[in-house]
Amino acid sequence: MYAVIDTGGKQHRVALGDRLKVESLKAEPGAKINLENVLMVADEGDIKVGTPHLDTAVEATVIGHGRGEKVRIFKMRRRKGSRQHAGHRQNYTELEITRIGGAKAKPTTPKTEKTEQALESESEQLKSAAPEATTAADDLTQINGVGPVIVDKLKSIGITSLEQIAGFTEEDIDRVNGDLNFKGRIERDDWVEQAKKLLKEGKK
Repeated sequence: MYAVIDTGGKQHRVALGDRLKVESLKAEPGAKINLENVLMVADEGDIKVGTPHLDTAVEATVIGHGRGEKVRIFKMRRRKGSRQHAGHRQNYTELEITRIGGAKAKPTTPKTEKTEQALESESEQLKSAAPEATTAADDLTQINGVGPVIVDKLKSIGITSLEQIAGFTEEDIDRVNGDLNFKGRIERDDWVEQAKKLLKEGKK
């Protein structure tokens, strides 16, 4: 049994137990969501096609969120001396198909359950991975590209000090980019190096 669904402007052929990456969705890891734009369902020769959609839904479990590989962009204007470099990494949500109409997927194995539990606690790893904040919050607006709005967003996920930002790993950067929808701002403005420089200047 399989179905064809439409999500994020793309069509996907899915079967029970399949995992796929779709456009970024606002849902927590472990949450169940309904994909309602079902174009076709096929079950052992019984094929139903919608006009354009069927009156049924495909249920999926959110495995986690991530970012795709970086796409490098280069623009040049002839005889203008203009050259621009940019990069983009698209956010995505990984889903596991658990139900098509009235059909359920087989129970997940213990190994999969452990993976899901790890993904559910991923949002907490950023706080534990980064150095602990000092008692008084630092003025993060000293970093070029960080304003009051971004400071509030960083505070909401436990980031309040220059030391935390200076200690960002690539995984930390990916999580912050994904959680706050920064789309490469941390790398583009080089927050980590700026934070390290500010810390050195503060120790002089």
